Amino acid sequence: MNPLFHEIFQTTRDITNKLNSCLKEHDLYSSQWTILYTINKNGPMSLTDIWKYLKVEAPTVTRTVARLEQLDWIVRTEGEDRREKIVSFSEEGKKKFPAVLASVLRFEEGLIETFNDEEQQQLLELICKLKGRTNHWEI
Repeated sequence: MNPLFHEIFQTTRDITNKLNSCLKEHDLYSSQWTILYTINKNGPMSLTDIWKYLKVEAPTVTRTVARLEQLDWIVRTEGEDRREKIVSFSEEGKKKFPAVLASVLRFEEGLIETFNDEEQQQLLELICKLKGRTNHWEI
């Protein structure tokens, strides 16, 4: 058994838990942040596009989007196909997003402050290389 994968999984859990603590002041969780970040990055998206992009099951995205809608972060509107729902920021969400982004950026910078630029680039390249392998490997 390769200890590398255990360390990756443990580190991912630890980062997620600490991110949740960071987001607590905004009444958000990492799963909600991920959707907000995705919409900010890509613009309005259908629910299908969100779950495909995030590689998360559709019911999970639907529940998280419903909660974000209740919290007035996002709105869902009909797409060209009446069954399609397009997710975008609400006016309130647009106002609140910069503060959350600033908190997350501070959190991320704290995580990598001991890495120099070359180490950050190496880590990114290794993660992308590993991700590329997972995209080609069938279970």
